[in-house]
Amino acid sequence: MSKKIVTSFSVKAYLCRMKSLLEISKIVTKKRVSKIEIFDEQTLKRKKSKFNEFYEALQSGKFVTDQGAASFLYDTSPTDDRYRQLKSRFRKRLLDTLFFLDVNRPAASTYDRAYFTCNKDWTLVKILLANNADDTAALLARQILKRGLKYRFADVIVNCSRILRKYSAEIGDEKNFELYDQYGKQYQDILNAEIRSEEFFQRVTMHYTKPYAKIKVLEEKISTYCDALESLSDMFDSPVLVYTKYLVWVYRYHMVHDFASVISTCEKIEEYAENNPSYYQADNLETVYIKKMSAYLHLNDFDAGRKVAETAFKKVQQGTNAWFDLMEHYFLLAMQTDNINQAYGIFQKVVGHKMYKKADVSIKNKWHLFELYLQYFFRIQGGESFPMIKSTRKTKFKLKKFLNEPVLYPLKFRIFSIQTIIIQVLFLLDQKKYEMASDRIDQLRVFANRMNSIENFRVINFIRLLQQLSKANFEVDQISIADKYYQRLLEQPMYYRGAAGELEVVPWEKLWNHILDRLSGE
Repeated sequence: MSKKIVTSFSVKAYLCRMKSLLEISKIVTKKRVSKIEIFDEQTLKRKKSKFNEFYEALQSGKFVTDQGAASFLYDTSPTDDRYRQLKSRFRKRLLDTLFFLDVNRPAASTYDRAYFTCNKDWTLVKILLANNADDTAALLARQILKRGLKYRFADVIVNCSRILRKYSAEIGDEKNFELYDQYGKQYQDILNAEIRSEEFFQRVTMHYTKPYAKIKVLEEKISTYCDALESLSDMFDSPVLVYTKYLVWVYRYHMVHDFASVISTCEKIEEYAENNPSYYQADNLETVYIKKMSAYLHLNDFDAGRKVAETAFKKVQQGTNAWFDLMEHYFLLAMQTDNINQAYGIFQKVVGHKMYKKADVSIKNKWHLFELYLQYFFRIQGGESFPMIKSTRKTKFKLKKFLNEPVLYPLKFRIFSIQTIIIQVLFLLDQKKYEMASDRIDQLRVFANRMNSIENFRVINFIRLLQQLSKANFEVDQISIADKYYQRLLEQPMYYRGAAGELEVVPWEKLWNHILDRLSGE
C-alpha cells in the first residue's frame, strides 16, 4: 500500500488553514493564561528566587528528601505550609517546562526528535478536539501521520488514523475514510506485535538482575521469549521489533555468559542502525555500547574495549547516566587488565567533568571507591599518591587519616563500607600493620555473616579467605583451609551487571593472589 497520504490540498485546503487559525485564536482568547511559568534560561538567571534556589539545590544534590529540602529552604519541617506551597508550585512549573524542551540539540537522534515532536503535537490535537476545533485537529493530525509513517511510529499512526477516519466520516470523504481505515488496521497489528515484544523485553530485563544461580533455572523460558521475538520480527516490518529482538538476545547471551555472542549480536544492531539511519535510536545504541564494553570486560580484552569506547564517545553525550555507565565499565576493564595509567586517565575525565558534581550519589560512591584503588596501586608502585584534580578533593589524599577514620556509609550502601574496609586492609598489609589489619578483617567477618549468601557469594568467600589469612597471622605458608574458598571463586567467576553488590574493581581471586604475592615478597 502506498504511504502517500491523500490530502486533496487545493484552494479549499488553504482556506482550511486560515480557518484553523481562527479556531485556535478563539480558544486562546477564551481560555488564555495570564502567564506561563517555566524554567527557561532567563528565569534561571534570576538568582534571588526560592524557585531558583530550589532548582539549583536539587541539581547540585544538596538534598534528596523533603526533610532536607524544607530544612535547606526554610529551616523548618516538610509540613510547613510555606514549603508545601512552594513544592506544589515548583512541581507545576517543572511539568510546564517539559512542553518547551529543546529536542533539536545534536545529542538527540532524528528518530528520537521526531517521536517527541509527534507526541507533543498529539497533545495539541487532543486539546483542539476537546474544544471542538475539529478542522484544525484534523489538519494537525495529517501532519503528524505523515511524520509517523516516515519513521513507522505504529502508536502514532494508529492514533492519528482513528481521528482522521472519524473526521472523514463526518465530512463524507469516503476515499480518505478507507485510506485511514487501512492505515489503522495495518499498524494496529504492528502495534500489538510491538507491545508483545516490549513484554518479552521487560520479562528478560526483570530476570537479568537476579543472582546467576537463579538465572540458570530461567534459561529455557528466556529462550522461548527470544524465539517468539524472531517470529514477530519476521511477520511485521518494524524498527521497534528489530531493536527489541536483538536487545533481548544480547541480554540472554549476557545472562548465560556467552560474551562472544553478546558482541556479535551488538554488531548486528550497529549494522542495522548504520543501514537504517532514519530509525537510529540513541537509547538502544547506548545500551549496545555498554553491553559490548561489558562483554570485553568479562573477556579481559582491553584493546577491543578501547575501540568500543572510541566509537561510543562520538555518539553518547558526555555527562549523561549512559556515559557514566560506559566510563565505569571502561575504567574496570583498564584496572582488571593492569592498565593502571589508562584507568587513571579515565578517572580524571569522569571526575573532572562538570556533570560529575550533579551525578547520583551511587555514581559518586563508585568513583570514590575507584580513587581509593588507584591510590593503593600508585603507592605500592613507589609513589605517595597520584596527582589529584580539584573536582575530586581539595586536599591531598592522607593515608593515615583514611586508615583511622570510621567507614560511614548508610545501610543501603553497605557494600561500599565493605569495599572501603578491604582497601584499608590492603594498605595495612603493605605497611605490615597486621594487628590493625586483623581488626578490619573482623569487621568484614561481621558483615559477611549478615549478608545474603547467594547474592553476595563472591565477596563473602573473599572475606573468608582474609579470615584464614588472619588466623595464620599473615604467614602465607601457615594458611590451612583457604583452598575451598578460592575454588569457589574460580567456579563462579566475576559477573558484573552494574549493581554495586557485584562490583569488583579487581576480581577477588586476582586480588587474593596479589595479597599472597605481596606478603611472600614476590
